[in-house]
Amino acid sequence: MTGRRLLQFVLPLIAVGLSPLPASAQAPWPERPLKIIVPFTPGSSSDTIARIIAIKMGERLGQQVVVENRVGGSTIIGTDAVAKAAPDGYTLGLANTSTHAVSAALNASLPFDPVKDFIPIAMIGSSPFVLVGAPGVSAPTLRDFVALAKTNPGKLSYASAGTGTLAHLAGELFKHQAGIDVTHVPYRGSAQSMLDLMQGRIELSVSTLPPTLQHIREGQLRGYAVMSEKRNAALPELPTVAEAGVPGCEAALWTALVVPAGVPAGIVKRLNEVVLAVMSDPAIQQALKLQGVDPEPGAPEAVAARIKADVARWREVVVSAKITGAN
Repeated sequence: MTGRRLLQFVLPLIAVGLSPLPASAQAPWPERPLKIIVPFTPGSSSDTIARIIAIKMGERLGQQVVVENRVGGSTIIGTDAVAKAAPDGYTLGLANTSTHAVSAALNASLPFDPVKDFIPIAMIGSSPFVLVGAPGVSAPTLRDFVALAKTNPGKLSYASAGTGTLAHLAGELFKHQAGIDVTHVPYRGSAQSMLDLMQGRIELSVSTLPPTLQHIREGQLRGYAVMSEKRNAALPELPTVAEAGVPGCEAALWTALVVPAGVPAGIVKRLNEVVLAVMSDPAIQQALKLQGVDPEPGAPEAVAARIKADVARWREVVVSAKITGAN
């Protein structure tokens, strides 16, 4: 065989060897464990939600899904780690109102764009904030509390999880809608604020449901209203803020899963299908409800729309209340 004829025979074989493999022959995804970065402390409500979902996701994907807590910078460090992760579908992030809306509302410049740098996977659910009163205050209902505050401007106080937190912003929204002057007292955790509320050192608290549920059920605290459009399954007897006389101050901590921008559409679709399948499990729904979360599984587009709307909404509250810092 001449050199020319040899090349004519060999070159097509080389071309075949260099051509990309068909999709069916490519390595399957996932072929190794995945991780969900949670920018909150272990044992927190957000961490618990992530772990509930991760176990069942792993079962359906055939790979372990590990929860990694990346705390610091008022959720910015962990959220930024998700934004800058390799877009291969192996790193997911737990996103919520604080990480993607409040951070953007409070900070003129972030190391990430809450909309452009992420692809939503699916909404998991939302947990409304609750207005809780001290048992010794002479205001059995929210309407009574508003009336009391109006006759004592600046003399009553409310607790939140810290300056610049969603609870703080929700409290300022409530004050604005109710037309009252109540002093904000920031705390670094719910344990001390609940104790001070029960002992009458403060008159009101804006809190998520988990730290308050048992205290309300046992009569140690007075539940005024859930800050949502509908009543919560965990406390069905508690009215909404609109029912209690202060409409327009709804505030909820929604939770979703996201991946970095650039993850292939096929992987995003697969993850969405897996999350929706997990969320259809009655046991998962019950586990989330025990955390005060109303399951709200949905399409990626719903998450993107929620982020955009909440950034605008909470930025307006930040400007109106002149909130400049965070604890």
